[in-house]
Amino acid sequence: MPVTERALELALTAAQAAADKKAQDISVIDVADQLYITDAFVIASASNERQVVAVVDAIEEALVNLPEKAKPVRREGERQGRWVLLDYVDIVVHVQHTEEREFYALDKLWKDCPIIPFVDRDMVEASAE
Repeated sequence: MPVTERALELALTAAQAAADKKAQDISVIDVADQLYITDAFVIASASNERQVVAVVDAIEEALVNLPEKAKPVRREGERQGRWVLLDYVDIVVHVQHTEEREFYALDKLWKDCPIIPFVDRDMVEASAE
């Protein structure tokens, strides 16, 4: 079963919020066929702990401001600021310090799952100029 429209909306909104805070290597992975507990993962990297927290805050703000508000049912790792997990049921967001991203390699772990295309709107606007 492919990712739901709600999960797609949440995932792409979260990815854009991460991009707006200069997160790197943003991936949106459709895990709906592999996991029954969620439809998609959003994975983003940040170069330091402060940026990890800023990206997480931006994602939470963007999702709570959607017409159909979304709040995480669980958050993990915020105190350390190295790897924060936000569980929205439909999606799970992982914001990782660059070192954790390289070490744990979630992208490689889920490499058999389809990638959901995401293009930062700032990149689209810059290329249109």
